Amino acid sequence: MREADGAKAPHAKPRVRTRKGEIQKFREINDGDEQASRRRKATANRIFTTLRAALNRAWRDEKIESDSAWRRVAPFEDVESARLRYLTIVEAKRLINATPPDFRNIVRAALMTGARYGQLARLVASDFNPDRGTVMLRSRKGKGKEKTFHAVLSSEGVAFFGERCAGLAPADLMFPKANGQPWRKSHQKRLMADACKAAKIEPPVGFHQLRHTWASHAVMNGVPALVVAGNLGHSGTAMVEKHYGHLAPSFVADAIRQGAPRFGFKPNNVRAIG
Repeated sequence: MREADGAKAPHAKPRVRTRKGEIQKFREINDGDEQASRRRKATANRIFTTLRAALNRAWRDEKIESDSAWRRVAPFEDVESARLRYLTIVEAKRLINATPPDFRNIVRAALMTGARYGQLARLVASDFNPDRGTVMLRSRKGKGKEKTFHAVLSSEGVAFFGERCAGLAPADLMFPKANGQPWRKSHQKRLMADACKAAKIEPPVGFHQLRHTWASHAVMNGVPALVVAGNLGHSGTAMVEKHYGHLAPSFVADAIRQGAPRFGFKPNNVRAIG
């Protein structure tokens, strides 16, 4: 948070789970990781909003003499909107080609569904419905109740999932590792880093950016926000509109591209590599 004069308030490193009675442990962070810093500041803003509301209530009820202390605190600015990175189709193909065969399958599945790593790692053959062209995904926030929803696949996705499920028993994992074991938490991180390096993808992306890639291209191709939100498992369109709305085809952009003046400038012969 910031004081009214603009000075930064000090903040600690992120906490990690520590056993009761032990000294609190903290996670090391990369000072150059702008997205990690932005997320922490956004979290601080949300917590402060709740705290400020409680303090204001206490002040109005005359349980606190003055509200001047927290009125001087200003939230961090420009930290709520993530700077989303998505892959171009060419980059996605390079990434796929740079991954080991077992990991390649789950990467392809992410690009075809927008599903999260954990959702895909738990899929079994019976989750795919070839008649409807859907795959059943599961999500849970924190310790809340598990929610299931059916993501609709493209014809390319139906063919891919059908190929993956051929010959499997209903309870068999759809995307096991090469040794037959399931993918566990964080197994994807090093493989994504290595694949991005081999595919010359800069800046590198994590597995979650594959979800952004699916959603971004769907929106750019004119899929309505409500449909994209449903396929991602969101209950409303707010998240899709916030993160991908700027990519949607618009009347203004179409009108300008159709009617803006053209001057006949000839393009040079420089071509992008890759």
